[in-house]
Amino acid sequence: MDFPSQEFQDPDHEPFHFGSNAVGCISCTTFNILAPIYKRLNNKRRESEFRELWFHRNERILDRLLHLKSSIICLQEFWVGNEEVVGMYEKRLGDAGYVTYKLSRTNNRGDVFSGFQMEPEFLLFIKADGSQILNLSVKGLLTAVNKNQFRVLNSREFLFHDISDRVALLLHVELFDCFSQNQSVDKKKEALIVNTHLIFPHDSSYCFLRSQQVYMILQYIQSYFDEHQLPSVPIILCGIGDWNGSKKGHVYKFLRSQGFVSSYDIAHNYMDIDDDSDKWISHRNHRGNVCGVDFIWLLNPYKHQKPLKESFMEALLGNIRNLLSKASTGSVDPLHFFKMDGNYITYSQFCQALAKLHLCGSSHNGLSNEDIKDLWEYLDTDRSGVIDLLQYTTAQNMHPSSLLKEDDEKNGEKLEEMFHSSTSTLTMIGFKVKNATFFPPEVGKGIWPEYYSLSDHAHLTVEFSLVEMNRNEEFLFHSM
Repeated sequence: MDFPSQEFQDPDHEPFHFGSNAVGCISCTTFNILAPIYKRLNNKRRESEFRELWFHRNERILDRLLHLKSSIICLQEFWVGNEEVVGMYEKRLGDAGYVTYKLSRTNNRGDVFSGFQMEPEFLLFIKADGSQILNLSVKGLLTAVNKNQFRVLNSREFLFHDISDRVALLLHVELFDCFSQNQSVDKKKEALIVNTHLIFPHDSSYCFLRSQQVYMILQYIQSYFDEHQLPSVPIILCGIGDWNGSKKGHVYKFLRSQGFVSSYDIAHNYMDIDDDSDKWISHRNHRGNVCGVDFIWLLNPYKHQKPLKESFMEALLGNIRNLLSKASTGSVDPLHFFKMDGNYITYSQFCQALAKLHLCGSSHNGLSNEDIKDLWEYLDTDRSGVIDLLQYTTAQNMHPSSLLKEDDEKNGEKLEEMFHSSTSTLTMIGFKVKNATFFPPEVGKGIWPEYYSLSDHAHLTVEFSLVEMNRNEEFLFHSM
C-alpha cells in the first residue's frame, strides 16, 4: 500500500528546527493526532478497521515528534484503548528520554456515532506475530516531558464528568538547574503544564458547555495552587491544545480576560482584532471547513487577571447575546425574548427567555440551575430582585472582548500577583515567546495543503526563553 509521506520527507516544508537543548530555552508541541476511529476513508469506513493504516500513520507521527525534539509534547485524541499504540509511543518516546503520562476520557468513552450518542466499540486486531488484541476505541490525552530538562513533581487528573466525558491532565514540573547560567540568584524554577481537549461545537448552544469546561479547568488549576500553597508559577495550557474554537469565540475571550496569551499570536504580533482573527488555520474538520483552533496558551506569574467567576459570567452573557441576535430578525429587538414589566425583568421572565433559547431544562449543553442563579446575581447588581433594562444592557456590553488590552500582547507590562499574596522574595521564572510555527507551514498563511495526511490538525510548536521576574518589577528580559 502506498502511504503519503511528503510532509515528512520534503525539506522545503520544514520551516526551521526547534532545538530544546539550548540553555535557557524550552519548547512545547501540541498535536491532535486524529483518533483512527475518526479518520474517514473514501469507502466510508474508518481507519481503525485497518491496522496497517493506523499503525503506519502513528509511526510517521512519532517520527515527526522525535524529529522536533520538543521539551514538552501534548497530544489529543490519543488512542489510549489500543495497547499496541500505547506501547509504541511509550517505547519510542521513552528511548528518546521522555517520561509519558496518559489519561483516557471517562465512562470508556469511544467515538462511534449513533445520532448524537457515542458508545464504546470493541475491535479485534491480529498483530503481525499472529496474536490477537482486543481494543477499546477510547481516546484521551498523552503528555510527555523530557526528563533531562524537567523533574515531574506531581501529576493530577481532572475529570469533568460532563456530557462529553472530557478530561484534563496537569503536570507540575521543576526545571533542572542546567537552565540557569547564574546560580547566585535564588529562583523558583517550576511550572504547570495542562493538556486538554474541548468538545466540538456541533451548534451554537455548545458554546455554553465549552465555556463551562474552561471554567472547570481554571477552577481545578486554582484549587491545585491552593491545595499545594504554591506561589505564582507560569502555566502552559495546551489543546489547551485543540480548543475546537477560534479567536472569534467567547472561550478565547474568556481565557484572555484571565491573563492568558496565545503564544502563536504573540510570536507573529497578531492582535485581538477582526483583521487578525483569520490569519492562520490549524484544522480541517469533518465538514470540510478550515479554522484555527489549536493553541498553546501562556500565563506568567503575577499577570493581572479578572476574578474568575466574573469572567465566566461575561462569557455566558456573550453567548446569550449571540443567540438572541440569531433568534431575532433584523427588525426586532433581541430583548423581545424578555416579557418585561415596564423596564424591568423578573427572575421568572429571565428563566422563561432562557428556556425559549433552549438553554435550560433538559438541555445537556445549556445552563445549569446554578449557572442561571449565578448569572442572575451577577446582573442584579443592586439586589432588588429585578433587573432594569439599563443593568442588563450595561452587563451585555461588558463582555470580555471589550475589556482586552492591546498591550497585553506585548509580554512585558508591569506584573501583578496571580493567585496568592505571598511575601516571598524569591525571583520567579517566567516564559517569553521566542518563536512559534505550525506544521505544515502553509496553514500559517491560511492554506490547507492537500499533501498533508498526518492528521486533520496541524501541530503547533512554540519555543520559550526563560526570564526572571519579580512581583514588584517588570520582566527582566535576559535569558537565564
